[in-house]
Amino acid sequence: MADVALAAPRTESQSAPKRTVAIPAGLRCASPVILFLLLGFIAPLLTVVAYAFATPRSFDVFRSFTLENFATIFDSSNTVWMSFAWSLAFAFCTVVLLALVAYPIAYGLNRVFGKWSGLISVLFVFPLFVSENVRLYGWTLFFIKNGVLDGTLKTLGLAGGPEVLFTPGIILFGMVYVYLPFMLFPMTLGLAMVPRDLVDAARDLGAGRLMIWREIELPLAMPGILIGMLLTFVLAAGAVAEAKILGGQSVIMITHDIEIAFTYSQNWPLGSALAVLLMIIISGLALFVMSKLDLDRILGKR
Repeated sequence: MADVALAAPRTESQSAPKRTVAIPAGLRCASPVILFLLLGFIAPLLTVVAYAFATPRSFDVFRSFTLENFATIFDSSNTVWMSFAWSLAFAFCTVVLLALVAYPIAYGLNRVFGKWSGLISVLFVFPLFVSENVRLYGWTLFFIKNGVLDGTLKTLGLAGGPEVLFTPGIILFGMVYVYLPFMLFPMTLGLAMVPRDLVDAARDLGAGRLMIWREIELPLAMPGILIGMLLTFVLAAGAVAEAKILGGQSVIMITHDIEIAFTYSQNWPLGSALAVLLMIIISGLALFVMSKLDLDRILGKR
């Protein structure tokens, strides 16, 4: 009987081992972040893109497809392209000015505080704990007629302060003021990556100050500088509070048009189409600039 039992054929379930799909540990650990990105970033983005092709002044998302919203934007009688031009021009000027302002500050922080420069630069982030609108209204009270500056000068017997409010210049000033930390912090970290021993060795070998900056300091610090520039450009292109509060809407930014489409006009498809175009333009410009740079040389890979 035992021989017969041993000779009995096994069933398929008994003979075939169970196969389980092994999920890599890295994927398991990253799954909360992936889920967060899918729900918090990808899903809203896909919704905006879907609304861009919905019927104008409707909420038929995922149920209709039309290019009428984009046709409205590209209509020759529509002046929304001016808003795009103003936003991109202000963003570009903000990046250029902040690069010129933040680099000497970051360089000084690294030379004076050394390895503590990153911690010291965090002090420049403290204004972010105060609402941006509150800080901008503070500048409005400072520059407005009979305000802090104007009243102080008149008290001293001088002429009143300059009328700078509600001009493109004060809008640019507000953007430089607001986005300084976003340029300064990555730039400080980038300059902190430059080994001082390498600079000292180059100086001992007879390299001049300009050559050291061009051949050593700037290339090694370029990752942080690029991150600061891209981050500042993306944020500045979507700025709206500076033009509203300091500029008095003398200049209409594209984000203001998007806000109007979503609120007062209740035309979500048109606002979504404007948002999609803004994303495409910003992404295209960023990729174009990155394609023109030798990233392998900048990042020190060759």
